[in-house]
Amino acid sequence: MPDIISTLRRNAGVFDGATAFSDGMGALTRAGLAARVAECAASLRSLPDTLGLLGENTNDWVVAQLAGWVAGKTMVPIPAFFSPEQQQHILADCGISHVIATSRLAEQAHQLGGVVVPVSGGRRSDFPEPRSGGGQIIYTSGSTGRPKGVRLALGQIEHSAAMLAEATSAQKSDSYLSVLPLPLLLETICAICVPLLVGARTQFDPDLTATIARGQPQGLDAAFNRHAPTTSVLVPELLAVWLAELAASGKRAPASLRFVAIGGAPVAAALAEKAWGQGIPVHEGYGLSECCSVVSVNRPGNRRPGTVGQPLPGLAVSIDDGEIVVDGPTVMEGYRNGDAATRPWRTGDLGQLDDDGYLHIAGRKDNLIVTSYGRNVSPEWIEALLTADERISACAVLGHGEPHLRALIIPSPQGAAWFERSTKTQALLELSFICREAPAYAVPRDFVVLDRNEATRRNLLTSNGRFRRALLDQAFAEIKNAA
Repeated sequence: MPDIISTLRRNAGVFDGATAFSDGMGALTRAGLAARVAECAASLRSLPDTLGLLGENTNDWVVAQLAGWVAGKTMVPIPAFFSPEQQQHILADCGISHVIATSRLAEQAHQLGGVVVPVSGGRRSDFPEPRSGGGQIIYTSGSTGRPKGVRLALGQIEHSAAMLAEATSAQKSDSYLSVLPLPLLLETICAICVPLLVGARTQFDPDLTATIARGQPQGLDAAFNRHAPTTSVLVPELLAVWLAELAASGKRAPASLRFVAIGGAPVAAALAEKAWGQGIPVHEGYGLSECCSVVSVNRPGNRRPGTVGQPLPGLAVSIDDGEIVVDGPTVMEGYRNGDAATRPWRTGDLGQLDDDGYLHIAGRKDNLIVTSYGRNVSPEWIEALLTADERISACAVLGHGEPHLRALIIPSPQGAAWFERSTKTQALLELSFICREAPAYAVPRDFVVLDRNEATRRNLLTSNGRFRRALLDQAFAEIKNAA
């Protein structure tokens, strides 16, 4: 299995002039990347074993990330979209005293305290002897303000990247457009590790990623046309934004695309079908940080709609009492300041495997809604149906222990105007139509609408845009009573 550090060392002698990474401010060839990583790794050797990393999707982030691994450091990405309290929690939880920061976010790093380390800009001709011990601690905001750190060894990340490259038919001719923020492990693997292993190219678009991190994505259509990539990774909400932009422009996605992975949340079949109709070759996948981000994915030429594909090679996936259970080399070492992970790993997600080994996702086990009529509903299923409609940016379905389901809806810009001019009866009829593939008991019979700023003010959203479900019943009641 190819490994990242050996690939870097080999690239130190490759002077083909081909671009490996570019960010709109500059480009790095494979040899140029190796030289910068070598210089940066040498500067990091005397620093503590665990280092924070704060920055944007740029070449400098790539250099710092790889240099940390070469120097045997455990790297801890600090999401710029986390609140200051969450960022401080990461530093305290990991005992971080030094934060590597790109120039644009150096001031933000200073405000966190500790020592700010710039990304070395020099080049070194000889590649340093790598040190063992490199790894990553990934913090995801989850449903509370106290994110947990997932501990992963570099070898686990390399294994996941190599298997993902094989499953997606990644090749040297690929050009990957990085859209999601690099603190997400999936983006680190797809934007840095996979292209590095196969010799492909990655294009960063920091301005586009900044709009996404702020929760106000725009310009996807323009970015994909400008860069003409072959591959990328999106979440369903971004796919919906891109489709809305394509509808407004009357265009189709660039013909250069061969593979666009979709994950992070359930993808409605109607949304995926619409994407294929507009030239976006979406391939659904599934994973979680505790299993190194990717568990299964639909393969090019072997996609099964309505599923998240087959497990990656080397992973054993089974279903126990409806819950997805994963075992294999990419199951995390454990949580930071916690016990070692138990194996096999119980994901907390509900699903099933069909006869051909394709995985179907039903939702979170702890989110399951049981109505007062005894009907079981995974809210993620209905939420995926609703957000497939371009008028709905995000939504949460409620109703545990109640006769009927309710929906809390954040509309898209065009959806806000539609909800405002529609009567409650008209809107409910439309929601019923959107959910027409669901049984009657799973269709919301009531709803409230609020904009994203109001949802943020009420603390209903995590920093990566997911709902804090424990707060939603009270919020729904307050909004309903105020209407």
